[in-house]
Amino acid sequence: MKKNALIGRSVPSVALAALIVLAGVALQATPTVPGTPSSATAVLEYKMPAGRTLTYQSKSEETQVMEVMGQSMDTHSTNSSTVTFKSKGPKDKNLLLGVTLDEMAASLTSSAAGDMSPDLSSLKGKTFDMVLSPLGSEVDVAAAEAIKYDYAGATRNISSGFKMFFPDLPDKPVKVGDTWPSNAGVDEDMGEMKMRMDFKNVCTLEGFETVDGMECARVSTAVTGTLTGSGNQQGMDMTFAGTTKGKETWYFAMKEGLFIKSTSETTTEMSIDVPAAGMTIPATATAKSEVKLTAKQ
Repeated sequence: MKKNALIGRSVPSVALAALIVLAGVALQATPTVPGTPSSATAVLEYKMPAGRTLTYQSKSEETQVMEVMGQSMDTHSTNSSTVTFKSKGPKDKNLLLGVTLDEMAASLTSSAAGDMSPDLSSLKGKTFDMVLSPLGSEVDVAAAEAIKYDYAGATRNISSGFKMFFPDLPDKPVKVGDTWPSNAGVDEDMGEMKMRMDFKNVCTLEGFETVDGMECARVSTAVTGTLTGSGNQQGMDMTFAGTTKGKETWYFAMKEGLFIKSTSETTTEMSIDVPAAGMTIPATATAKSEVKLTAKQ
């Protein structure tokens, strides 16, 4: 569900931010679990007792193409991260998690501006707390807003990568074929540019599989989203709007109450209006992302 943030599942954001900056400058499937018939019901809930630690590795790749004054401009970005969550126990009816950024890396190249890859070494070792509900809602990630970095000429913070990190679970038992909504909104503040992304996704329990020795629910998410924004580059006002569609498949260990892994592919179609120049710039971005649990205690 995320376009691609530095961290986490698929959300078109970091590379799209770079696209806006450039526009301004330019003017394994495993067998079904034995004994788990399709008629079985599953109760999905995050279980994170105090002291439990989970380490996830994320990676994403995004390619963008936009047309500026009859010329095609390409942008390619990759992001990777390793993040550890440590449960600090309950907070009211939710879960308090301590988050550590273990490793962060990104690359960004453009046919117009060359290599714009950021130095993210200052993020290594940064920590903050967040609150997660038992059904996967990121209740509070405000502390992540204080952790900032520079990307494509704009100052960003890491919060967007955690606002949709954990998949949303159903609020009642489900069987194969059942669906539930997964809606979210993410704001991106890039200084002179601001973006809003809204997602109205639908999750479907497709079946049950064994992953790394754990019995898991396999869930498919149909991703649909809209993005809007505005800003100013080099004295020129801009507005932009677009839509995102795609699919994500993720796995949740039912007994352990753990998010195990996800893969996603999305396509975003966007237009950038520059009234002062009498221009509308079309852009297309395609993204792939993967998140997987690599260690747990």
